[in-house]
Amino acid sequence: MERQNEIVQDVVIKFAGDSGDGMQLTGSQFTNNTALLGVDLATFPDFPAEIRAPQGTLPGVSGFQLHFSSDRIYTPGDQYDVLVAMNAAAVKVNLKGLKKGGRIIVNEDGFDAKNLRLAGYPDGVNPLEDGSLSNYGVVRIDVTKMTREALKEYTLGTKEKDRAKNMFVLGYLYWMYNRNLDSTISFLEEKFGKKEEILQSNIKALKAGYHFGDTSEAFTTRYQVSKARMEPGVYRSIMGNQALAYGLIAASQKSALPLFLGTYPITPASDILHELSRYKNFGVKTFQAEDEIAGITAAIGASYGGSLGVTTTSGPGMALKSEAMGLAVMLEIPLLIIDVQRGGPSTGLPTKTEQSDLLQAYYGRNGESPMPVIAASTPSDCFYGVYEAVRVAVQHMTPVIFLSDGYIANGAEPWRFPQSADLPAIDVSFKTDLAIGEDKFQPYLRDEKLVRPWAVPGTPGLEHRIGGLEKQNVTGAVSYDPENHQQMVRIRQEKVEMIAEYIPEQTLDAGPAKGKVLVLGWGSTYGAIKSAVQEMLAEGHAVAHAHIRYLRPLPRNLGHMLDQYETILIPEINNGQLIKIIRDKYLVDAKGFHKTMGIPITKAELVAELRKYI
Repeated sequence: MERQNEIVQDVVIKFAGDSGDGMQLTGSQFTNNTALLGVDLATFPDFPAEIRAPQGTLPGVSGFQLHFSSDRIYTPGDQYDVLVAMNAAAVKVNLKGLKKGGRIIVNEDGFDAKNLRLAGYPDGVNPLEDGSLSNYGVVRIDVTKMTREALKEYTLGTKEKDRAKNMFVLGYLYWMYNRNLDSTISFLEEKFGKKEEILQSNIKALKAGYHFGDTSEAFTTRYQVSKARMEPGVYRSIMGNQALAYGLIAASQKSALPLFLGTYPITPASDILHELSRYKNFGVKTFQAEDEIAGITAAIGASYGGSLGVTTTSGPGMALKSEAMGLAVMLEIPLLIIDVQRGGPSTGLPTKTEQSDLLQAYYGRNGESPMPVIAASTPSDCFYGVYEAVRVAVQHMTPVIFLSDGYIANGAEPWRFPQSADLPAIDVSFKTDLAIGEDKFQPYLRDEKLVRPWAVPGTPGLEHRIGGLEKQNVTGAVSYDPENHQQMVRIRQEKVEMIAEYIPEQTLDAGPAKGKVLVLGWGSTYGAIKSAVQEMLAEGHAVAHAHIRYLRPLPRNLGHMLDQYETILIPEINNGQLIKIIRDKYLVDAKGFHKTMGIPITKAELVAELRKYI
């Protein structure tokens, strides 16, 4: 039998099945294997919202999308070339995203009468038999049967053997895309090193899937994607929450401040706690509190005590933390509040992505409670973004909100990580004694940045009052004086606005400095906007892209930049939040493009929207 090797430039695969089918693990292993080859990639895990939805049902489908290419890529792809479906529900949920002529690899056992009924197909209807998939190349594999056959020598029960189905599928895909099995075998040895039979059964299933592709006469073509043209260096695959944790550790080390995380688990932010808890060797202290309020108030206490206080949450937790955030504003101490956004309101869509907490970050506290807001745009950007958020917090003595979202948090991309020496310094100064001519410590006496001193409790001579009541200017005594309150409100606002003088000016990511349309983005819309604008530029259109990291205060030159374009288009995964801020501050008639489906904006959607303004 003659085998063909076909070179392809760009592939999008969607792995889908029950949450118990191991599709997230399969996808992440294929991702790591891809990264080791030097191929550019982007991923989008898509978890079911219910912890254990009924098996075989539509709400129970778990997905993992992977886009890999020999060119630079910025999104997980609009449509997939290959759909790996472990059951009928996985096909029904994901078929709309498969390209015409794409390939579907199905587990035949997942299309029995029970699975078809659970997936909502009418009696007697089977998509594998009725011609409804005739526009696609369907590869039918009885994965369950062949996995059990491969593992017949093992004493494991049927349920345990069936858990290795995902390894059989992964092995077949490794054959299909000319991959080596070693990275996954090493992973299995590390994961199941103390469970010999489970380890060997998974390795056997992996190899069985590979050999099935190699020996079956139904498959004559294998595919290969060349290395991407990327800047030389050492790369690793990283997810947003991982990068965020490493950014916090790096900032702690560079500032010489002990890192304290006071938090309460909430999807999709919990992995930051999990990751940081592994790095006690860097002096990291993690505290899982009994609720959201205890988490942030513990972090405030840590900051008051001279540590780098951090708390993590998502939208519902932000609401609960809001009073304590106001306390941090009143105290004027450094604190980092990390919000990994998800669909709302209330508990909303716990495992789906959204950008709908921006206005909450801006305004969601009682009273005049200004606070800097900084956002990440990609998984690896979480490292640099949160590092900068720490710098702003400690050098301007203010709590800072850092925004990520579920798409960034769980997505992965290659990251050319920096050396410690290459990271900018984060200089921190504590007040240790009274200045010459200072008879008594004045805790709200400010420098040229309007920043008050950071005095660690217990320092002789620097005793001072803290709390949430309004402070008298300079002395810090409790004050109910109307003029003083107005003055302090103005100073706190001015201090935050003054940060604009200490952050970079806004730059263009792509496109001309003057033109037809400026696409203004923030957060996880970065990849879709960049891809869409690149396509429009290739067609010769005067379209540009600017992506905002510093959302409050906004960069000092942003207004001038907006004036250079006929139309400002602001795509957001919300119902229009940044657009309200931009219209309010700059009085421009910006246009919005809004999507609130729990999934990212696609390149194709943005290209279609841009054509309206060309």
